[in-house]
Amino acid sequence: MNTETLFKVENLKKVFEIRSEFGERKRISAVDGVNLEIYKGETLGIVGESGCGKTTLGKLIIRLIEPTEGKIYYRNIDITNLREKELRKLRKKFQIIFQDPYKSLNPRIRVGYSILEGMDRKLRNEEKAKELLEIVGISREKFYNFPHQFSGGERQRISIARALSTDPEFIVCDEPTSNLDLSIQAQILNLFMELKEKFSLTYLFISHDLKVIEFVSDRIAVMYNGKIVEIGPAERIIREPSHPYTKSLIKSAFK
Repeated sequence: MNTETLFKVENLKKVFEIRSEFGERKRISAVDGVNLEIYKGETLGIVGESGCGKTTLGKLIIRLIEPTEGKIYYRNIDITNLREKELRKLRKKFQIIFQDPYKSLNPRIRVGYSILEGMDRKLRNEEKAKELLEIVGISREKFYNFPHQFSGGERQRISIARALSTDPEFIVCDEPTSNLDLSIQAQILNLFMELKEKFSLTYLFISHDLKVIEFVSDRIAVMYNGKIVEIGPAERIIREPSHPYTKSLIKSAFK
């Protein structure tokens, strides 16, 4: 496996402040001192129960939200405190695909135009957008359709095409199949794997479903209460887990 580091995070923390119904302020540590490297060309799976900090970690890495503490490096460039103008130049290299594709697609915009929006203005053209639709399994004739005219699986394919429109090298996949039927889920997972090879992509793949993570991942990181408690090659994590929490996840997933 390639061990060229694409992303590196050091002591990454995110604390959210919330108010209780009585007006009291509470601090919740969503990500608590994570150290992590993501290698170019790999799929790193992040698995853990809901609320463990998986999605927050993914958003932190690509600077969709700001860390409370720690460092984020992309290709050895410290992007932790980059200003928006500087970050914008790099942002096309990072993308995120969310759990609910309907929320990430503007219902008033035809899907083809949603894909065009992500492209560099100088390179923007309908033919390329239609090619991306075809690559993800959507007929180019549906370029002018609206999101509500598609099924959930089709909308997720469109979201993937939209993510590809910026020519990214890194994609955070945040529970991208959890809302889909099992048969459609398998098709979308296979599509992710095909696109990884075709476009030389690197994935951070987030899921609470250990079977999904095992299927797509080269390495697996197990997250619990904001911390990564175990990380290693997928086969080793599944066959020889060392942490009690990992063992309990595996026992419940493969019982």
